[in-house]
Amino acid sequence: MSAFNIFNIAGSGMNAQSLRLNLVASNISNANSVSSSEGDVYKSRQPVFGAEFKNILDSQNAASGVNVLGVVESQAPAVMEYAPNHPMADANGYIFKPNVNTVEEMANMMSASRSYQNNVEVLNTAKQLMLQTLKMGQ
Repeated sequence: MSAFNIFNIAGSGMNAQSLRLNLVASNISNANSVSSSEGDVYKSRQPVFGAEFKNILDSQNAASGVNVLGVVESQAPAVMEYAPNHPMADANGYIFKPNVNTVEEMANMMSASRSYQNNVEVLNTAKQLMLQTLKMGQ
């Protein structure tokens, strides 16, 4: 395994956490949206990641990393609220709010941000180690 694969692995982790942060931002920005039907209401979105392991014996350029397998919408029901005076209320006086838990989203944001920063630190440390190794020959 090449020492340069460290950059690919940390980069894939940064890409994954960047997607996670974007989804958290989307969820939080839509947390207070309202709809007149359950089918049209915003649904919380979460990324699905998969670890990628390649066998060193199978390839000269074997590496590991994070694969983004997709984005899934939450299957939790929308929040129904009785608000007969709301302009978007249905015939029964209900409005529908997204199934976004803002406290959970804030925790996801902090976790994704810290994971992203950890990958940046891995990149910086690997870079510094490679530079110090090159200086040894001087």
